Amino acid sequence: MSTVTAASAGPAVDVNSGFGSKGYRSYVMSALLLVYVFNFIDRSIINILTEPIKESFQVEDWQMGLLGGPMFAILYTVLGIPLARVAERFNRVWIITGSVALWSLMTALCGIAPTFIMMMVFRIGVGIGEAGCTPPAQSLIADYYRPSSRATAVSVYALGVPFGGMLAAIFGGSIAEQLDGPNIQAALTSWGMTGLANGFDWQNFEGWRAAFVLVGLPGLLVALLVRTTVKEPPRGYTDPPSMQKLDPVPFSAALKLLGSKPTYWHVVIGATIASFVGYGVAQFSTSFFVRTHDMSLQTAALLFGIVVGLMASIGVFSSGFLADKMAKRHPTALAWLPALGMTASVPLYAMGFLAGNVWLALPPLMAAAVLHYFYLGPLYAVAGGVVDSRTRATSVAIALFIVTLLGYGLGPLLIGLLS
Repeated sequence: MSTVTAASAGPAVDVNSGFGSKGYRSYVMSALLLVYVFNFIDRSIINILTEPIKESFQVEDWQMGLLGGPMFAILYTVLGIPLARVAERFNRVWIITGSVALWSLMTALCGIAPTFIMMMVFRIGVGIGEAGCTPPAQSLIADYYRPSSRATAVSVYALGVPFGGMLAAIFGGSIAEQLDGPNIQAALTSWGMTGLANGFDWQNFEGWRAAFVLVGLPGLLVALLVRTTVKEPPRGYTDPPSMQKLDPVPFSAALKLLGSKPTYWHVVIGATIASFVGYGVAQFSTSFFVRTHDMSLQTAALLFGIVVGLMASIGVFSSGFLADKMAKRHPTALAWLPALGMTASVPLYAMGFLAGNVWLALPPLMAAAVLHYFYLGPLYAVAGGVVDSRTRATSVAIALFIVTLLGYGLGPLLIGLLS
């Protein structure tokens, strides 16, 4: 399972262009984007289904915040760093494959959880699986794409966040409202599957459970797709030749190296604040529209997930694209673009959530989403760009450890407690 170096593997194409042909690089980027989309569908579908889950288990907002935040974030962050260290030495495609399969299965099991405690156990399982996704994926992207186009490439990968949120909204809300137990039983009967229709207590099978099962299981096919079509590139392929022959770096040395990079820590701290806001808002936004504007779950999920999620995707991509274009004249654009965006998003969020009419609320929320998510692409670009291939996955994992533990772990919980 060990990975060969670029020196021993021999070049497939010009190193300055990245590993593989342009068409194949685009395919790999699409496959990794698909992985990250499923990552965020399975991570964020709980945001869409907060209300029916809360009603089903008879729990409070703070418990839903606990389920949506710490139950996912704790082991996700704790395991992220050791898995990244494994990814520095072994086949990254295999690691991503196993991770996708695990979190997809855990998501499907959330749909059959008999108690809130079991729901938390399966949610922890989702976090364990997803811990092995982004650090090795970012390491792969760095070997496939040369540094001058890497900010755009990682921004494309980061589109998985808003795209996954949108698809969770589309399918999660619709399935939860349209595909409850009696409807499933009626469909099975009409298809002649009377044994299955009568062999299960479909009357008590709520729609939110079907949503978890139906969005989780397709991830197993995505895992198979990655394993059979994505090649493991020579490690450090786009690094200077002098760096490709160096030995792996111990964890203590990696920490010391990152400690000497103030830009890295500034961006990580800023991204932590941004994710604290983003995850907290996302956890309860659908519930906010249901409770405040008297909307149905399906309508609220579609409205917030699609409209605002589409705007977020524009922000994610444009920040990395603009940073690459501006790099020669403004080398620090990766740092100040997110700063400007986050500053401008704050009053827009306030206007949107305080508006008395949903149609007055949407325009400022859409604009806020574009500007807020300026931080996501630069986070990955800086984390992967300040180090070489020997510590790239570790650098990303440490960034995610801080961002997720504090942002995802505390943001939804605090909103739930305040509520």
